[in-house]
Amino acid sequence: MSIVGILLAAGRGSRFDPAGARNKLLQALPNDAASVLEASARRLLAALPRVVAVVRPVDEESATLLRKLGCEVSVCPQAAQGMAASLVHGLRQAPQASGWLLALGDMPYVQPSTMAALARAVEEGADIAAPIYQGRRGNPVAFGRRHLSLLLALEGDQGARAIVKNFPVNEVVVEDSGILLDIDTPSDLL
Repeated sequence: MSIVGILLAAGRGSRFDPAGARNKLLQALPNDAASVLEASARRLLAALPRVVAVVRPVDEESATLLRKLGCEVSVCPQAAQGMAASLVHGLRQAPQASGWLLALGDMPYVQPSTMAALARAVEEGADIAAPIYQGRRGNPVAFGRRHLSLLLALEGDQGARAIVKNFPVNEVVVEDSGILLDIDTPSDLL
């Protein structure tokens, strides 16, 4: 089985809107008719044939959008426990994959060629592959099967950062500033 994309779209986005009235993933991008989530999903789908999107239980609008785009949508009942819960939930939807590309729903500018290069690095034997742009490491990150047990044991809101920090990483140099750009606050949409 090939590399599976895991699109993490289950966060609350509390830095974007502390009151929780506006879902940052459904906000329109500047100069684009697409929402943050739609752009993120389309780019991941352009790079990988199978994408599992993880959403919160109360976010039917995102789930519907992602299904229409061609993602397999999985609702994570424990999403409120943090990013690790969503990540583990997504991995459990594709446990037989040869690896996983962990992408964030709030990173709409990552190029499909970058994601394909990361997947290729894992297919060619890298245990972890991360993109580098002008000397800075960004997201998404791809993992091979070797780290599945560690990934499934994650807890809290740090995601896979500790694994990336503590194991060798195949750094894939890219010409893609999108690996550094996420949407965390309303000003990020300007």
